[in-house]
Amino acid sequence: MSRITILLLLSLIALPAAARDANKGQHLAKTLCSRCHAIGPVSASPHPQAPPFRVIARRYKPENLEEALAEGIVVGHRDMPEFEFTPEDIDNFIAYLNRLRRR
Repeated sequence: MSRITILLLLSLIALPAAARDANKGQHLAKTLCSRCHAIGPVSASPHPQAPPFRVIARRYKPENLEEALAEGIVVGHRDMPEFEFTPEDIDNFIAYLNRLRRR
């Protein structure tokens, strides 16, 4: 395999990760989830049964949540509404959870 072919393949593999935007994911979390979940690195959740996202990010590998986000999360705390995210929203939200996981 030539160097150019290898570089092309590596760049294609890296594209999905580069397309993820943790800032957009954080905005999505703030807009849809912050009335119940803590979305920052240290604050408590406003709803006592809603775990902070930093806890979720450390407890579960964020990529393992992709399917649940795509199908609509219907579990969680009792007051949690059902959400369905677009593929772009999922990528961005996963990027945000990964950023929390690294803190």
